Amino acid sequence: MARAIELPEANPTLKTHPKMTFRKWSYSYTVETVDGKSTYSVTDGTNTISVPIRWGFGTGGQTWVLERQGKIYDSLVSYYPGIDGLDITMGEERITPHTLEEAMGRELKKSETRACFGCHATNAVINRKLSLETMVPGITCEHCHIGSSAHLLDALQGQYDSAPPKLGKLSSEDVSTFCGQCHRTWEAVMRGHFVGEINVRFQPYRLANSKCFDGTDPRISCLACHDPHQDIVRQDSAYDSKCLACHAASAQRSGSTPAGAHQCPVAKADCASCHMPKVNLPGSHQAFTDHEIRVVKAGEPYPN
Repeated sequence: MARAIELPEANPTLKTHPKMTFRKWSYSYTVETVDGKSTYSVTDGTNTISVPIRWGFGTGGQTWVLERQGKIYDSLVSYYPGIDGLDITMGEERITPHTLEEAMGRELKKSETRACFGCHATNAVINRKLSLETMVPGITCEHCHIGSSAHLLDALQGQYDSAPPKLGKLSSEDVSTFCGQCHRTWEAVMRGHFVGEINVRFQPYRLANSKCFDGTDPRISCLACHDPHQDIVRQDSAYDSKCLACHAASAQRSGSTPAGAHQCPVAKADCASCHMPKVNLPGSHQAFTDHEIRVVKAGEPYPN
């Protein structure tokens, strides 16, 4: 998360891919880095729009946010490591550009810009207004632990009573709400009418739909499985102990198991590989882990 925004001069994707090209409709795209400066260009063969890349959003796949004539745009093409190249930005497939400017990217509304920078950077939104002057790229301590910077200064002077509240003490429901500020809460998905496989990206929403999620048991929350201070663990077996905290025979004998937490009759390892299936999201060139924990049956439709 510390690399949720990359500046061009320190962007590893742009450094390792000094020139990328892509063609769609009647437009040709070039993303090129020369002497540490990166440029995003689109041409229709007659005219060209070329703008410097200001920010790269994403640590794997990457979308570029551009600034032109005082307006901020989402690049219409993005980099995807799954194909090691460019393709249409996920979510923008519905766009069919009719002008060169539309082919460059989609102009972002002020609310979208605040949301993008507010989640991917620190101190980018002040009093509900975008403040690029105070923005710190990426997710720093202050982004989640509000007041941590002041606490550090106090600690240097021997005062330790200003520590921010411990997020680990929040209930599972409150943790989902907290993480959902960026990863989308159940309510946000409902209000946004995100129906179908697109909502697999919104983990707090998917987790809340799980039969075993009750909002209080700390064994099923974002923090039960993920340490926000560490890189995400992608090996399914690494999460077996989390599942067996409720579903193992020893847990059931102890009387600490929630009602209905049966032992799996099929396997006792790689639980997530079956009960949290991978969903190939169209246009993303990658699979997302579905956080709606359930018994998955072959051929069943994606559950909303």
